[in-house]
Amino acid sequence: MSYYQAEIERASYETMRELQGERLVKTVKHAYDNIAYYREKMKEKGVEPGDIRSVDDLRKLPLLSKEYLRDAYPYGFLARPLSECVRIQSTSGTTGKRVVAFYTQHDIDLWDECCARAIVAAGGTNEDVVHVSYGYGLFTGGPGLNGGSHKVGSLTLPMSSGNTERQIQFMVDLESTILCCTPSYAAFLAESIQSMGVRDQIKLKAGIFGAEAWSEEMRRDIEKNLGIRAYDIYGLTEISGPGVSFECAEQTGMHVNEDHFIPEIIDPDTGEVLPLGEKGELVFSCITKEAFPLLRYRTRDICVLTREKCSCGRTLVKMFKPMGRSDDMLIIRGVNVFPSQIETVLMNAGYPANYQIIVDRVNYTDTFEVQVEMTPEMFSDEVKELSERENELLTSMRAMLGISPKVTLVNPRSIARSEGKAVRVIDKRKI
Repeated sequence: MSYYQAEIERASYETMRELQGERLVKTVKHAYDNIAYYREKMKEKGVEPGDIRSVDDLRKLPLLSKEYLRDAYPYGFLARPLSECVRIQSTSGTTGKRVVAFYTQHDIDLWDECCARAIVAAGGTNEDVVHVSYGYGLFTGGPGLNGGSHKVGSLTLPMSSGNTERQIQFMVDLESTILCCTPSYAAFLAESIQSMGVRDQIKLKAGIFGAEAWSEEMRRDIEKNLGIRAYDIYGLTEISGPGVSFECAEQTGMHVNEDHFIPEIIDPDTGEVLPLGEKGELVFSCITKEAFPLLRYRTRDICVLTREKCSCGRTLVKMFKPMGRSDDMLIIRGVNVFPSQIETVLMNAGYPANYQIIVDRVNYTDTFEVQVEMTPEMFSDEVKELSERENELLTSMRAMLGISPKVTLVNPRSIARSEGKAVRVIDKRKI
């Protein structure tokens, strides 16, 4: 077995808890001193930084929801002077409000190390060619795996997403060995490689896929069609990006980088901390971040943590693949989409909030349709007028969501209602 940082990845439980405790104590004081939210919320709970002496005291701290981050946009959770920050990354945004995460150079170095652990766990070395097809820019996928690949010493191809023919050309010519992208794009690449007749020229051995939900069936199909081992990776922009946890060769859950992120499972309704092995909402505390040190951040992902012994030799706690969400967020082609975003576009355009989001997966690619009810006054038999209205909504939704749905205008009161309330989301994906 190979490890990027064996002394951490194989540390004993006692050693890790002690390290976490030391880092948590420092981070709590740092957050209290520099972020008004933590000062106010801790005072409300009657807690001071000195009350946090170990990981056991973590539950004394307030939980943090994404709504607070949006309300504090852009600088409300910044804990370092801007002069010490070297980069931002950002979420896709909801109702026009994005979460902007700040990084010092030290933050980026640690994030790169987390991604390096994922690459090495997938069999990566400095002999590999890492083909990064996640998006770059504000999206964390590309920058994260790019930095991790540099840490490992691999030749890094910063391909970004799209332009599939060029992707495959470089994959063949430069003999890429590790592919990093969304699972749906990996499946599309496999299909395109087959249709181009270059399957026997592909040298890939592994793939690191994340940013959207995918099934075990999809994993096996990708592995078969590309001739690789497919590894899962998990992360959130708010916490750092990909590399919060990663899969090893056992493929039975993702190891959490516990020296940087302390995971908890809570009851999403009460906030009560649940025992190891119980299903609930995943919460993370960042204990090494300088610029954006979030504590007890509610991910809204529902999953289970386990400390069962892993054959890879890593002792880092594992999280199973998230089983759903405790809110109404959808992840479509790697983009976070909230029904509230759709409502905002419709209301701004003068439509009633009667709509339905239909998501499916065809040939491993998400399809996304928004059906919108017209009012009787809007209804028209003129095809040209309907088409113009649909295109106007499409343009507005693309600007809001960062992704293009199919927009279909439907007759008044044609969307099924249950007990007077419209069914907002129909997700047909089997994931």
